[in-house]
Amino acid sequence: MAHNKKIPKTNVGRILDQKKIAYELHQIPFHDKHMDAVTVAHDLNVPPDEIYKTLVTKGDKTGIVVACIPGNEALDLKQLAKASHNKKIEMLPMKDLETTTGYIRGGCSPIGMKKLFPTFIADQAMSQDSILISAGKRGFQVGINPYDLAKIVSASFVSISNKDAHHSRI
Repeated sequence: MAHNKKIPKTNVGRILDQKKIAYELHQIPFHDKHMDAVTVAHDLNVPPDEIYKTLVTKGDKTGIVVACIPGNEALDLKQLAKASHNKKIEMLPMKDLETTTGYIRGGCSPIGMKKLFPTFIADQAMSQDSILISAGKRGFQVGINPYDLAKIVSASFVSISNKDAHHSRI
């Protein structure tokens, strides 16, 4: 398990250690006003499409659905609804994020949520050796193989994002 001893381990790191999944933990300055993927990518000196944001939604039939998409793209709610067998899907209200997942905005990881929710990863991750996702705490990212991530959260790879002219928030 690759991790830097100087960086305090998060719960996500402990879960990955327990499951014997290789990862790399990164700590970056946390900017409350700049939580977009472009800032995170700049701070880590990586392309924005390597940073994946975790978005929590609510489907009209299945309830909570989690999506992991490149930070420089926008979530396609129609595609996610179709993939998750919902007719309609909407973003979970921010006020419900912590009580639903156990995480706060800017530190929401698909790993270690209160429950294992249906999770979908944007299919472009399949062509990447490693992606960066939140390590469950603001200012912490974990580099992980997308297939390892899919395995640990029982995720499917689907086409659920598209390029967005606006910088999407993490």
